[in-house]
Amino acid sequence: MDSTIQKIEKKDARVGIIGLGYVGLPLALEFCKAGFYVTGIDLDKEKITNIEKGKSYIEDSTDEEISTAVNNGRLKVTTDFSVLASLDTVSICVPTPLGKSKDPDISYIISATKEIKKYLHKGQLIVLESTTYPGTTEEIILPELESAGLQVGVDFFLAFSPERIDPGNEIYNTKTTPKIIGGVTEICTKIAAALYTRAVDTVIPVSSTRAAEMVKLLENTFRAVNIGFVNEFAIICNKLGIDVWEIIDAASSKPFGFMPFYPGPGLGGHCIPIDPLYLSWKLKILDYNARFIELSSEINHDMPAYVVNKIFDALNLKEKSVKGSRILILGIAYKKDIGDVRESPALDVIKLLQKKGGVISYHDPYIPHLHEEHFDLSSIELDGYAELSKYDCTVIVTNHSSYDYKKIVEHSDIVVDTRNATKGIVSEKIVKL
Repeated sequence: MDSTIQKIEKKDARVGIIGLGYVGLPLALEFCKAGFYVTGIDLDKEKITNIEKGKSYIEDSTDEEISTAVNNGRLKVTTDFSVLASLDTVSICVPTPLGKSKDPDISYIISATKEIKKYLHKGQLIVLESTTYPGTTEEIILPELESAGLQVGVDFFLAFSPERIDPGNEIYNTKTTPKIIGGVTEICTKIAAALYTRAVDTVIPVSSTRAAEMVKLLENTFRAVNIGFVNEFAIICNKLGIDVWEIIDAASSKPFGFMPFYPGPGLGGHCIPIDPLYLSWKLKILDYNARFIELSSEINHDMPAYVVNKIFDALNLKEKSVKGSRILILGIAYKKDIGDVRESPALDVIKLLQKKGGVISYHDPYIPHLHEEHFDLSSIELDGYAELSKYDCTVIVTNHSSYDYKKIVEHSDIVVDTRNATKGIVSEKIVKL
């Protein structure tokens, strides 16, 4: 233990990151800035090539940051897991998607752990950052690593520290967002905290890996449940003929006991739509039905269909059907001012409209091309917004700051606004959520 902490304190510890995505790459760069030598491991050869060329594929990491880290020798990247034998710390930052039946898919974690086991050595610190269900670190990773013949808390150290990345957030990033850390033993927590304190402004130790795993799930379940509630509240207000946005704004004037959440076309991103279902799945194993989680997930999942019904209604006002209508989707990123389409509700909206015969185009300044399953589209040119007059309906799904919403309303035949982006604009053309 002492030798590991001494290496960390002197910044002689060789830091490893498995997974160079939106979590792993920014983390690697922060360790480089803190004065460590970092080795990044990823099986995606394109990512490796981009990093070696100093090119960023993540909005929160710049070309300059990557070039500096590579050119000064602080950052090396590879697809070869054998480098683990020379590393003192390893942070696992791999994806944890849901399977088709909404069961947790921890296959990436398992694969990474098997590779680590091959090269596990005394004094090595392993930290899982990938979001998962409570118990994963101790039930899956720990037995696999200890089967190598080493003892946790004595020969090697194991902890969980949930990623808390908010893509596009200009205030809170990897360095400035407080870091939760829970180890399998107290010594594990101490060593993991010693490492992350060097790269992150604030480290908050908790009692165990399970506690750390649960913290992340509470954070995102809290958001998912409240968004589900406000989405249902929007539907209720619509049935009563009341403007939900006015109600939320007025309620927000209360200085205590109220926190505003806002309705929208559905949940997007890797975390909020998925993380609560990890907890729900775990509880089903324990014969408990997480009713709030299940209900909010159902409501949020159905919001794209609700948006499509709004589009039906809007076109009906013009005596048009969806079939054959030219419909333009403005913004397909899962939230404004970023270029990330993971789990974006816009994709569901497009699919539902296409099934009904709609002729769909999109514009998004951050996503020039959409090449995913079921999609092969390119963003249109707006040409000063005059192009909007060619469409039967314009749908604001993502409220990017760069859009001029007055011009959008001016040039569109009808506008379905799912984000209250047209707030303050008075027009009979506007149909809100």
